[in-house]
Amino acid sequence: MRILLLGEYSNVHWTLAEGLRALGHEVSVVSNGDYWKDYRRDVSLVRRSYGRWDSLVYMAQVWKALQRMRDYDVVQIINPMFLEMKSERIRPIYEYLRKHNKRMFMGAYGMDYYWVNTCRTTQTFRYSDFNFGDRLRTDDIAMTEVRDWIGTDKGRLNQEIAADCDGIAAGLYEYYACYHPAFPDKTEFIPFPINTDTTVRTAPPVTDKVRFFIGVQKSRGVYKGTDVMLRALERVADRHPDRCEIVKAESVPFPVYQHMMDSSHALLDQLYSYTPAMNGLLAMAKGLVLVGGGEPENYDILGEKELRPIVNVLPDEADVYNKLEQMALHSDEIAKLSADSRLYIERHHDYKKVAQRYVDFWTKIRNSDDNIS
Repeated sequence: MRILLLGEYSNVHWTLAEGLRALGHEVSVVSNGDYWKDYRRDVSLVRRSYGRWDSLVYMAQVWKALQRMRDYDVVQIINPMFLEMKSERIRPIYEYLRKHNKRMFMGAYGMDYYWVNTCRTTQTFRYSDFNFGDRLRTDDIAMTEVRDWIGTDKGRLNQEIAADCDGIAAGLYEYYACYHPAFPDKTEFIPFPINTDTTVRTAPPVTDKVRFFIGVQKSRGVYKGTDVMLRALERVADRHPDRCEIVKAESVPFPVYQHMMDSSHALLDQLYSYTPAMNGLLAMAKGLVLVGGGEPENYDILGEKELRPIVNVLPDEADVYNKLEQMALHSDEIAKLSADSRLYIERHHDYKKVAQRYVDFWTKIRNSDDNIS
């Protein structure tokens, strides 16, 4: 198949492209590299600023690239906001892609209308980026996302594309739970891909202290729960300085962040998630033990009955503290969790296995449509 992957989140599309190419498909990735992360792509569309001149240059780049975005068997957009422009400008571009290609798919991989709306208006999740039980979160970033997606043209574009596209691929249990009730016949859960050939185990054996790695973004610490996890980790380190070492990455370039992760034993991930996303999965592939989202729903949707490598923490500082302290005091258990983490990735997130699941999904939708017609 000829496949166009448009947009990027945390290297999902590039890694998927690697898997698809290994299976013999022709793939083009067009993106901005996910901003400062600067992931690989075949065609680069980067908006340098929102000033008049840079905006004109960007629009010219998009227009030129669009001429080559035709006659694909599959086009998948990363999100309804798959380009760096306002929703009213994206809408006609989506319609152009729809008209000039065989099938259109949308990724449910991150922030969008259905995620925000489901978290705030249903009891689907016990906790999330937007709720703790029946209590809605009111921190600045949460409210900014609400204002951005609810009752706006951006939110309406999301709903229009979801209704119009041929299929929706959800990369996490949470996103599947948001889309499947509205679109049960065309929403598919497909795990995120990790290149298990190029990603090797880097986590060293534990000799004395457990090295806990945590990335800190000051602007998003409260929203993602990093503030809670860091406080708990610092308490463990204060109480057990001979057992616990903190490796903190704060506002460092992405390659430096990766290097700091490589020499650690455990990664403190997102607190309010049921499941690990790309950063956590990459760490697990390297043999780090993930501290974050490992709820039963995560294992259930994967069909995983045996492995439980994720140290699941609840959105509560006391629970985080207790789990981290147990890891520090029982460092002899780290080696098995590390091995199980790598096995978990190979079993469920291997990029070629995931790529085949996408091909099966795209083909199933195509065959279903052909039968209807």
